[in-house]
Amino acid sequence: MGSNSRSAVATLVERQTRYVLLAYLGHDHGTLRVIDALKRQIQTLPRHLTRSLTWDQGLELTAHEQFSIATGVSVFFCDPHSPWQRGSNENTNGLLRQYLPKGTDLAPVDQAQLDAIAARLNGRPRQTLEWQTPAEKMLELLAIPAA
Repeated sequence: MGSNSRSAVATLVERQTRYVLLAYLGHDHGTLRVIDALKRQIQTLPRHLTRSLTWDQGLELTAHEQFSIATGVSVFFCDPHSPWQRGSNENTNGLLRQYLPKGTDLAPVDQAQLDAIAARLNGRPRQTLEWQTPAEKMLELLAIPAA
């Protein structure tokens, strides 16, 4: 959330690779808008990497059943005041603040800009990935083993 403007960006992080997808929401972060944005982004990942989504306690996914029906992705919710249950996402949000500082009006930021930021984050080596980038880990995960 852009704290001064009530604008928003949704973040999705694939857990094995830390691969980041960002979804533009602008000033509309009602449940139907969030579901639509998440559907578009999550469908860019291979099906076997999108079995579940862990969300915080926000009202943005009150219609999570619609999302699950449309995508086949189960939605789980964290316990209240338990950000460690979404550790990868919380860490990613911290990295995202380097590009979109707290208080930034996120409404003028478009999806192309968010995709460019995600590409930078996905090209950044991570200690938790043994200094590989999320993009490298994703390619490794998707590589078809030689027969």
